[in-house]
Amino acid sequence: MIPFDFDYFKPSAAEEAVRLYQTLREQGKRPVYFAGGTEIITLGRLNRIDTEAVIDIKGIEECQTLRLDSDDLVMGSAVTLSRLQESGFFPLLSQTVSEIADHTARNKITLGGNLCGRIYYRETALPLLLSDTEMVVAGPSGRRRVPLNSAFDGCPRLADGEFVLQLITPSVFLGLPYYTVKIRRQWEVGYPLITVAALKRAGQIRAAFSGVCLFPFRSERIEEILNDGGIEKGARVAEAVRHLPGPVSEDVEGSPDYRLYRLKNALLDVMQALKGEEHARS
Repeated sequence: MIPFDFDYFKPSAAEEAVRLYQTLREQGKRPVYFAGGTEIITLGRLNRIDTEAVIDIKGIEECQTLRLDSDDLVMGSAVTLSRLQESGFFPLLSQTVSEIADHTARNKITLGGNLCGRIYYRETALPLLLSDTEMVVAGPSGRRRVPLNSAFDGCPRLADGEFVLQLITPSVFLGLPYYTVKIRRQWEVGYPLITVAALKRAGQIRAAFSGVCLFPFRSERIEEILNDGGIEKGARVAEAVRHLPGPVSEDVEGSPDYRLYRLKNALLDVMQALKGEEHARS
């Protein structure tokens, strides 16, 4: 049971949602956008989130779009992880989201909810960061389309009143060789120790990570090191982990030393798998 009351709104257009947000803010309320609602329920029960109004974006047609054309894969922010997985349009993304929570939860969790949520793993970000995906953002100043890589700092940087409407991935990335693995300390379902996603384009490995630090990330410096064929693989891995963008996470899932140990092994697996261009491993 959620220990607070809130008003519920379900607009049918992005502009209506933004106007609602502004009106509610002017009334002194703290509105939030949501689609699946799983995080509000989870964090609300833990008293880690409190709001007086929710704006449900599931009724906005653009947020439900899932379409592949010759140039782009267009994904609405309210598309569920199950729907993304079953579509098979982007195999790396399908494989990555298939490891998030369980099937019942994936029927509720949405692409935008996972990407922008407060639970810091945000594993849907990894394939999107690797594939030059762009965000379509709606807000008080209208709409804007921005590369996710340039607007991502652990989560998408959004101004007050903005929300992610769609994610657009160039189709050239969808069929590239890839590798992804989610490493857990125990159990088959639950939060990861680390998640690694990688793909290979034009002979170069791109890699992104979740669970290593307190935010998901892609590091061009780490990629440069992994792709340096003049250095032995073990030495590349040892150098790569020296360039993490923040302290290594420590929680009940594992210590920093254990995370680094598993990360090093995962990086060796990435280089081995993509050298032979195997399509996936989990």
